[in-house]
Amino acid sequence: MFRWVTSLKWVAAGLVAVSMSAFAQQQFTEGKEFTRLKNPQPVESGAKIEVIEFFSYGCPHCRDLEEHLGPWAKKVPDNVSFKRVPVAFQPAWNNLGKILYTLEALGREDLTIKVFQSIHSANVRLQEEKIFFDWAKNNGLDEAKVKDVWNSFSINSKMNRAKTLASAYQVDGVPMLFVDGKFKLQPGNLRGSHKDVPAALDFLIARAKSERK
Repeated sequence: MFRWVTSLKWVAAGLVAVSMSAFAQQQFTEGKEFTRLKNPQPVESGAKIEVIEFFSYGCPHCRDLEEHLGPWAKKVPDNVSFKRVPVAFQPAWNNLGKILYTLEALGREDLTIKVFQSIHSANVRLQEEKIFFDWAKNNGLDEAKVKDVWNSFSINSKMNRAKTLASAYQVDGVPMLFVDGKFKLQPGNLRGSHKDVPAALDFLIARAKSERK
């Protein structure tokens, strides 16, 4: 009797998993919640599935998305490459993009949420160099190292590359995400908006993997 009941439990669990999988596939529909690019872009991640978020620290919608995307980004599997690419729709956002690459170079991406909070909750003008340098020092970074990285050729090259990518992907608003150079995802097209982004990304990553095969 115990074995029979246990077997029934496993069958039921399997049916639930299948039904949930089917629901997930119905939940995100091409042409509705996400779109396929007419001109796919080459990826820089090799065998890994590439996920790009085009964003700006100055964008309030990007700040709202971070609550959901940040925890997801910390748990991406080894076969997925996630990267943020800053946009500069206005002059002040150029320096905000440099903040991203400076923190990445120093291994302090964990300060991303603090950057958002400082700009949008405390009204700190981090786009101004001196204010950012003071902020970095107050958050435990070596001010001299920050200045060296900030003014480096590498950071300027990354900013130029970011502008090239944004142009290639025809980014005209943020946040905007792309999976494997072929799928475009915008939170506003999802029923749950920002909170549905992690599930949509997981769905598109699985779709991209199957298409690569």
